Amino acid sequence: MAVDPLEGQVAIVTGGARGIGRAVAQRLATDGATVVIADLDIATARATASELGADGRRVDAIEADCADAESIDRVVDETLRRFGRLDVFMANAGIGGNAPFLDTTPEMWDRVLRINLRGAFLGVQAAGRAMQSRGGGRIVVTASTNSFWMETGLVAYNVSKAGVLAMLRTAAMELAPYGITVNAVGPGLIQTDLTRHLTDDAEASRIYLRQIPAGRFGTPEDVAGAVAFLVSADAGWITGHLLVVDGGQTLGTPFPE
Repeated sequence: MAVDPLEGQVAIVTGGARGIGRAVAQRLATDGATVVIADLDIATARATASELGADGRRVDAIEADCADAESIDRVVDETLRRFGRLDVFMANAGIGGNAPFLDTTPEMWDRVLRINLRGAFLGVQAAGRAMQSRGGGRIVVTASTNSFWMETGLVAYNVSKAGVLAMLRTAAMELAPYGITVNAVGPGLIQTDLTRHLTDDAEASRIYLRQIPAGRFGTPEDVAGAVAFLVSADAGWITGHLLVVDGGQTLGTPFPE
């Protein structure tokens, strides 16, 4: 009888109540892990945990402000208290922030970088400490194609995701001696509630789809599959890597029509 690849392991997914985080939580649970959804929207997180755990999977929810050090430390500590271990940590919580460069306010800049970059750093650090003490683990961060492929009107988001890439590569070097891998997924345009203003708009979707050789938008499940690989035994000697999940969008520029 086949054994689920993550059987007996414990995972935390920040921002796991909806979208990409939800799909990752579902995939990790399907692969046998006990999953803790850490999210500021605790009502939605609990509803998601209840739904994902309906068929006997072990899925819990803990309220968390992932950009607050004490809050994310509590999530890790509570997970260790409830389940005795932490094997997988997914730093997924993040926000957008559309505004022209000259109209981006200091407040907008600070909010996006606080959640996307500070939050990822604090999560990786807290998970790394817990994993160091038990001899290893897998950490994955949600970066973006915007980590290296800039888009106008997203200066704070672009910088936050570029910073995430530099942070995780530094963490990967420093945590590798402890048996901890630190990698990232770099989603392109994924169909979620946050992107419906593009994917549901006929003209915007036409423009974007011309840039994607695969001919379709990505799904949260596409990203979850990449995460499942990075936390698997098959990825044990991969660290500091950005696995781009974009249907080929960032390979080049198509000819104009």
